[in-house]
Amino acid sequence: MRALIIVDVQPTFCEGGELPVAGGNGVACAIAQYVRAHRAEYAFIATTQDWHIRPGAHFSDMPDFVDTWPPHGIAGTPNAELHPDIEALGIVWRFKKGQFSAAYSGFDGVEDSGGRMLNDVLRAVGIDEVDVCGLALSHCVKETALDAARLGYATRVLVDLSAPVSAKLGELACEEMRHAGVKIFSLGI
Repeated sequence: MRALIIVDVQPTFCEGGELPVAGGNGVACAIAQYVRAHRAEYAFIATTQDWHIRPGAHFSDMPDFVDTWPPHGIAGTPNAELHPDIEALGIVWRFKKGQFSAAYSGFDGVEDSGGRMLNDVLRAVGIDEVDVCGLALSHCVKETALDAARLGYATRVLVDLSAPVSAKLGELACEEMRHAGVKIFSLGI
């Protein structure tokens, strides 16, 4: 059975947010259209969110944009919520990550209601294949896909429904994911 994991599509990572990815709002719109058209193809759909409470050295006033970043995804703020286009889909399964440390992979996320980790829920419902999309391709989408592959899921990244921080970082991320056995999949949209 296949799951769709929508990674960190939040205003904080879209144009106008604290750590914007060019094309972020367009990705949100494209994912929403895709989910409305293809929802029945997935046994399970989940979202992840950066949800920082006190992430320690992850935040910096002088970020290096490698290990440290400006404040973003601050728990309880409007920009940490799901993008309105994604919120409108009514996805029940939501996983929040990075509360008290850096967390790039959706597999670091904890379920809103029951406190279970993403992998535990996927296993419980019988998922063996995952599609991953969202923001940013070069960072959290990549780390989520790499973890999915390491955990034994047949993993695809829907590149048409993702955007990298930069074209170069996107290329490097795709190369790393391919090397790890992740299929880079284009929907042709």
